[in-house]
Amino acid sequence: MFPRNYWYVAAWADEVRRQEMLRRTICDEPVVLYRREDGRPAALEDRCCHRHMPLSDGRIRGDNVECLYHGLTYDPTGACIRVPSQTQIPPDARVRSYPVAERYGWVWIWMGEPALADPAAIEDFHWMDHPDWRAKGERLAVDANYMLLVDNLLDLTHLQFVHPTTLGTEAISGNPIKTERIGDGVRVTRWIMDSPAPPFFQKAGGFAPDENVDRWQIIDFTPPGFVRLDVGAAKAGTGAPEGDRSQGITMRNLNAITPETDGTTHYFWAQAHDFRIDDPTVTELLFRQVHTAFLEDLAVLKAQQANIDAFGEPPQVDFNQDAGGLQARRALQRILDAEANAGGLRARA
Repeated sequence: MFPRNYWYVAAWADEVRRQEMLRRTICDEPVVLYRREDGRPAALEDRCCHRHMPLSDGRIRGDNVECLYHGLTYDPTGACIRVPSQTQIPPDARVRSYPVAERYGWVWIWMGEPALADPAAIEDFHWMDHPDWRAKGERLAVDANYMLLVDNLLDLTHLQFVHPTTLGTEAISGNPIKTERIGDGVRVTRWIMDSPAPPFFQKAGGFAPDENVDRWQIIDFTPPGFVRLDVGAAKAGTGAPEGDRSQGITMRNLNAITPETDGTTHYFWAQAHDFRIDDPTVTELLFRQVHTAFLEDLAVLKAQQANIDAFGEPPQVDFNQDAGGLQARRALQRILDAEANAGGLRARA
């Protein structure tokens, strides 16, 4: 089950092209994304109401979509406006239309009740296109449930073991974490003080291999699957914990995690930085380093999901480092329970 009354990232904006249709499964629902003649995105249920042909196999006719099988045509509201074999169109000849919006270089979709879709509620990812920042990202296909990825990002203890050549050092796991609940969100904070910079930070910030740094990991989770990391490092003892980051570098790792099915996930992410923003090679370096690390994560998540499937949701033991992920899962369960209760009330009304 997935929370419905939330905005999800459906695609990068450049994935949804003019005169092309994109089929994408989101929260177990196949959706077709396309652009109207004025460039605005639209999203429909990817199924003709007549004989279930995927609309994404059809044609775009102006602002509308024509089914390949028998030529039924649907407008962006999902209403069938043409049946070539007859003049009268039944009132129930329609498919679901989804509210969509375009922001921060992504196309967003609302999977719940359309009347509740407020674009003002779209999660803040302003680092993606703010003039003081540069960012680059991609979409990765994850062969695992989306909450395994949330767990992964909220507990960076694994950096030491999964990413020793890029993001990790032996100093990570021994440092305590602070976990805070903020509304339905969670914040996890860890400082790694006066320790060698990992290879990634040596390349990004120019730190020498024998130069110690104070390193921070401040991770914010908000439902249903958004994780934003404030990460960086500064020369040891220069005041970073008190707020002075002038002797270091700051980056934002931005993650929009969209469930595809119960066992697969669309992973939209980007790495943003506010230093040397006029040098595109720096943006590319940061992206490639994190991309390499994330491929290592995907292999771990796939193996986890395979074992969960094989053992049938076996019991697991939790440790202090899991506090952030556990809080996130509890928040999502509260949301799912509330949506289920609201649905039940509407059904009885």
